[in-house]
Formats: sequence, C-alpha cells, structure tokens
Amino acid sequence: MDVVGIETPCVDLLANIPKIPEANRGTRLQNYSWQGGGKVSSAMVAAARLGARCGMIGVVDGGTYGKFCLDDFKDHGIDVSRMIIDEDGETPFSIVLADDETHGRSIIYYPGTNRPLEISDLDKDYIQSASYLHLATDSPVAKQAAIWAREKGRTVVYDADSYYPGIEDMIPLIDVFIASEFFYEALFKDENYEANCKKIQEMGPDIVVFTLGEKGCVGVQGNEFFMEEGFSVEVMDTTGAGDVYHGAFIAGLLQGWDARRTARFSNAVSAIKCTRMGGRAAIPTFDTVMKFLETGIIDYEEIDQRVARYRRRI
Repeated sequence: MDVVGIETPCVDLLANIPKIPEANRGTRLQNYSWQGGGKVSSAMVAAARLGARCGMIGVVDGGTYGKFCLDDFKDHGIDVSRMIIDEDGETPFSIVLADDETHGRSIIYYPGTNRPLEISDLDKDYIQSASYLHLATDSPVAKQAAIWAREKGRTVVYDADSYYPGIEDMIPLIDVFIASEFFYEALFKDENYEANCKKIQEMGPDIVVFTLGEKGCVGVQGNEFFMEEGFSVEVMDTTGAGDVYHGAFIAGLLQGWDARRTARFSNAVSAIKCTRMGGRAAIPTFDTVMKFLETGIIDYEEIDQRVARYRRRI
C-alpha cells in the first residue's frame, strides 16, 4: 500500500450558476454533477488517479450516499476493506454552488449523523503497511494513527485547510505539512513566506507548503525555499482544488521527486481539475499531467467522459 487516508467522506451536489441570486430571487442551473467529497477522500481519489495504491478508513451510512462513496472509491481502485458502515447513520451531504461571476464557491453543508470513528476501529498493521498516511484533523484517532505510522518510519501528510487553536500540538507528528492561504493569513500578517515556512518547519515537519490559489504555492524542504507559480487555465470550479493538490503531492513524492518538482506537478493537477465542475471529475491521469507540463495542452477526451458519468451517478 502506498498511502492510507482517514476521514468520514461526504457526497457533493455541484451546481453551476451564473451568479448567487439575491433573496427571493432565482437563477438558472447551468450544469450539475454528483460527486464524492471530503478533503482526505478526494485527495485519495487524486492520488489513485495518478497511480498510487490507496486505502481509506472512515464511516459511511448503509444507504444511497454511503454506497455512492464506497462505489466511487472502488471505481478508482481504492481499498475500502477498513471502511465502516453505520446502518443507522446518515453520510454528510453538501450543496456546492459554483458561480461564474466570482469563480468562487458557496457551500451548504449537512454534517450527517454517522457515528464517529474510534481508535478501536483502527487497524494498526494496516496503517503501518502504507508508506504514507494522509490526515486532515487533530482528533484522537488521527493522532494515534500518526504515532503508529511514525513508529515504522512512515510519512505523515497533513491538510491544514484552516487555522484553529491547538493545531500546534499536532504539527510535531507531521512530516509533510501543506496548508492553505487561509491558514497562512490567520497565522501570519506579512508575506515573508520563507521565514514563515521555516517557523512551521521548526515545529517538526521537513516539508512545509502553503498553497496560494491561482498564485501557486511556496514551500521549504530542508534548507531549500521555493516558489512555484500557478498555471493559467479557464476556471469553471475551484471546489476540491486544495484536496486534489494534496493527493497530487503524495503521488509526486512517491515518484521520488523533491518538494519543488512535486509542487509544480501538484499545481498542474489542481489547475486541470478546476477546468471542470466538482472536486473529482476532472482529476487527470499521470500522462495527461505530464503532457500538460510539456505542451500546455489538456487532453479532455477521458476527462469529459468522466464528467458525463458523474452527472448520471445518482
């Protein structure tokens, strides 16, 4: 196993509209798609699309949404043998509005009622069998999994989408810390990226990266600081861009690349994803990414077949 992820997955109904309507007004639905969601879950799908052997640990319900999540993992070759089905629960569900006016997204989220994952649910041997462990919370479950992974010299990757007090206690357990621009802005009040990356690095991780949206990313590995610009593409929807970036970063590290090359690769994967609706439909294959990096051309034949399949999924 290359990488194991831990998270409760969710289902997204993506809706593309011209603009967010005012109160008591409507707008036309231009396009829609049913896709799986979740930071770690979509990262695992991205890593799998790019050639990694992945496994997921989490909880889904026994109904339509739970089956949808599991089927989507299976379609990507992701092992779900450690997924737990809560027959009495409800899987989280989101309505994601992607509007053409701002190219932003508005999310209406139902948290679901699935029971939480417990430490007793974890298979230590399964976690330690993977080269990488991907997490996005500092829950007791996540901390225990990280401790087990590091006992065997495995690499722990963390998605810090937003800053919250107490995350500093988790950082020493992380090897690859990848955070969003929102995290950066909450913690730092300047653009001294190198110094601030190194402040996080001093807390434990060897690799620290901050994603900066369309501007690209900055990071540090060892003593080397780097900046990688984003790619100019026609953006349809940014949903899941950060999640996909994390999956691509793991896939790049699995190639044996350094953080700078991996960051450029991940920028490309995330950019391609943003040209179609949702967090998963436009995740490219490894060959598609390499062609884009070499020529600037995105091969949409296989991507658009996936777009059509997702629209019909539920």
